[in-house]
Amino acid sequence: MTSVDSPRHTTMSRRAAAFMAMAALVVCVMCMSTAPAAADFRLCNNTPSRVGIALGYKDAEGWTTEGWWNVSSRSCETLLRGTLVARYYYIYAIDYDRGGEWSGQAFMCSRDKEFTIRGTENCLARGFDRTGFFEVDTGEQRSWTVQLTETNQQGPKNLPGLPAPGAVPGLPNPPAGAGAPAIPSPGTKP
Repeated sequence: MTSVDSPRHTTMSRRAAAFMAMAALVVCVMCMSTAPAAADFRLCNNTPSRVGIALGYKDAEGWTTEGWWNVSSRSCETLLRGTLVARYYYIYAIDYDRGGEWSGQAFMCSRDKEFTIRGTENCLARGFDRTGFFEVDTGEQRSWTVQLTETNQQGPKNLPGLPAPGAVPGLPNPPAGAGAPAIPSPGTKP
């Protein structure tokens, strides 16, 4: 029989303690990996150019437009953090490197420098620009990623802010291996 103070018993106790610590660590890691993913509104710039992004949305306090997020080529940026509070969001984007824009028919206030503007009325009278944003319908999802792309399709030129044939702007990331929805190549400002 071994005494409690023997070296063999001490070694066994240390191994048991190490095993228990490792088991606890594994349980903690498993709990973290099952946590829900962050719910955010993101934009991925899948073009070869740097782009500037302005965002419009309605929250509990009313309409807000914000800008500018500078998104590098082939990268993504989180524009709003947390669970989405609205179904519709609005984007206006400028191609810094080649010129042009992604725009639409939802007119909101913006300006050339960094901004947060409350309200969409009387933009010019309040000293702001009146800018056409394109609509993104999130379908009331908790999170959403817009894929900003360009198209190289033959045929009629796509109008700014309208999808290429067969594409819908603002769809979430497709499953792995599927093609990404397209937002059209930038047009030129009128």
